Amino acid sequence: MPPCVHPSFRATRTGLLLRRCRQLPTLLLLYFLLLTQSGAAVRLDVFVGYDGILSQGGFFPAIFEVYNDGPGFNGIIELTPSQFGQGQLRQVPIELPTGTLKRITIPVFSAQQYGSMSWNVRLLDEKQRLRAETSSRQIRKNNAFTIPLFGAVTRVTPPLPELKSTGPDLRPLVARLQPNLFPDNPIALESLDTLYLSSEKALELKVNQVNALLGWLNSGGHLVVGIEQIVHLNGLDWLRDLLPAELTTLTAAPNHSALQDWLTSDRGRTGRSIFTTGDFHPNPYSTLAPDRSFEERPLQITAGKLRDGEILIGSEQSPLVITAKRGRGQLTLLTFAPELEPFASWNNRAHFWSKMMDMPPELLEKGEYNAYAGYSIDGVFGSMIDSRQIRKLPVGWLLLLLVGYLVVIGPLDRYWLKKIGRQMLTWITFPVYVALFSVLIYFIGYRLRAGETEWNELHIVDVFPIGERAGLRGHTYGSVYSPVNATYRLASDQAIATVRGEFMRSGGGQEASRAVIRQRGNSFDADVSVPVWTSEMFVCEWWKQGGLPLRLSVKEKGDTFEITVENYLDTRLNNTMVAVSGRLYSVGEFGAGEKRTVSLRKYAGESLDGFVQNYGGRFATAVAQRHQAFGSDESWRISDPARSAVAASFISRLQRNRPNQNQYSYGYNYAVTPPGFDLSELVNRGDAVFLAWAPGFAMVKPLNQFPARRSQRDSLLRIAAPVQR
Repeated sequence: MPPCVHPSFRATRTGLLLRRCRQLPTLLLLYFLLLTQSGAAVRLDVFVGYDGILSQGGFFPAIFEVYNDGPGFNGIIELTPSQFGQGQLRQVPIELPTGTLKRITIPVFSAQQYGSMSWNVRLLDEKQRLRAETSSRQIRKNNAFTIPLFGAVTRVTPPLPELKSTGPDLRPLVARLQPNLFPDNPIALESLDTLYLSSEKALELKVNQVNALLGWLNSGGHLVVGIEQIVHLNGLDWLRDLLPAELTTLTAAPNHSALQDWLTSDRGRTGRSIFTTGDFHPNPYSTLAPDRSFEERPLQITAGKLRDGEILIGSEQSPLVITAKRGRGQLTLLTFAPELEPFASWNNRAHFWSKMMDMPPELLEKGEYNAYAGYSIDGVFGSMIDSRQIRKLPVGWLLLLLVGYLVVIGPLDRYWLKKIGRQMLTWITFPVYVALFSVLIYFIGYRLRAGETEWNELHIVDVFPIGERAGLRGHTYGSVYSPVNATYRLASDQAIATVRGEFMRSGGGQEASRAVIRQRGNSFDADVSVPVWTSEMFVCEWWKQGGLPLRLSVKEKGDTFEITVENYLDTRLNNTMVAVSGRLYSVGEFGAGEKRTVSLRKYAGESLDGFVQNYGGRFATAVAQRHQAFGSDESWRISDPARSAVAASFISRLQRNRPNQNQYSYGYNYAVTPPGFDLSELVNRGDAVFLAWAPGFAMVKPLNQFPARRSQRDSLLRIAAPVQR
């Protein structure tokens, strides 16, 4: 019999259930809206490269823009290439309070040599939950390393001429850079060869962006500045001080035919001839016809007093283009605004920009030329610092071992089993032979490759004097040898630093090494994986400012050069050399704190080209043999790192096939170098370069955060100075 329930209680419970059922759709709708809002609370935008353009074998900026409209959290941005096994994983920590928009820029190395590249980007929270994702973001172009990369910070993108038939990798594009997305890290700018900056857009650059721009310029970049209005320079002290002229008035130049004269001449952007008598390729600019409409209209220019530099185009009374050296780079001042008429409608303006950016003239002439690389300069330094504990088995011994194995498992086994009348025992003897030879091979490998944990560093440091201080740009080549399968931690304490794997390590250009790189602001720490009994090389790229380590001054007096060097370091410098006027001179040792002046006869020393050929002639062979499993130990090891590093500093002179530097036909002996690494252009323009080897010394702390039983650290310091005549 059911229990007694008061009728009023039964009615109340029924009404409550009915009310809850009526509220259920509303509750479900609210729950669905909360889920939808939580999914849309975070927006992740990614901008890869220079306006979607990457440069083969160089760094590019990866810019992450994250907007969080939901609850705050601490997240991690992960960036991986979508091809070739994702060898490098880059992580960027980020704090995202409610209602914040953050923009982060990091430099990323483009190891892709051919074809296109896409990237996967994920945003994870502190519980490793996925909050946002952008997959397979395609880039516009993977720029060939032989094609200059031209960027522009302007409201109107400069045009380039239409080229004849050529592949997409060899077709130059202009990367238009927005001021709000302009990198604030000088390493992220290094793949740019030429950058055009309009005075109007310069007003929008922030302090960190300006510092990155100046660092890029002084380390070898080419900055072109166009002036539209003098008022744009108000408040831009950095730009006003940088210009080679003090601009005061705005005027009109009725005669500007000098632009056409320069364009059709043999002179390039530096004022030197870029074509010589007997060149296989003629000057493609010489046939450009004048534009009468352009010539008849006055051109608005800014006038003032010349401070330094040289007039490239125009006259002293009406200069149109002025050039000046800024560190190792070049500043080109356009006293007119290319965005305004009549220049904006000039028929030849596209060719003006192509000549200003040093476009290969062969592209303008016939639209095709050979452009492939033989090896990377990374492999050269790897041959200097890789562990000597690794020895290779000569191919002859390998063949002998193979022949012995075949003889044992074949005729010998058959002979003695037949002799004892036990042919059926081959089912036992054959596995035994395999096991014995496997043990023998392991023993040989152990004797040849087993060793102790080893870490070696070689620092290539460029010194840029700034008064009594200096900017230092370093390439740290670090090689770790591992006796086991292990992961090792690397880290840098520099304010601006990043790390990459060895370029062209596996031939195709993809990233072969494996690492997890955590970008901490503009610095990093990383966990790198190294297989057993192998050496892996990683390259740390860094910038820092500090005290001046060296001072160099060079004076030309008659038939001698007077070289004055001050060594402010507390270490001895040996194997010091000076490259000037196409010659290379050895100037002995400099003790710690020593200052000395050396007189050098102009035609003494040795030919710089001959020196590079002597020491760099076997670079290609060493790089090719370095990662081969078998061969001769001496074929891949570079035994004189001091002088070989000097030769590598002028490696472009090794593959020259004509007297000027406009070389665009490459082959097996062509070496790919980081932007600004090769110093040949400094010697060509008349500067002197001092190179000093410092054994057992480094200007930064070691990268390795792990104990190493064996270790070596050496440095090559490089500083340039103009020759005072």
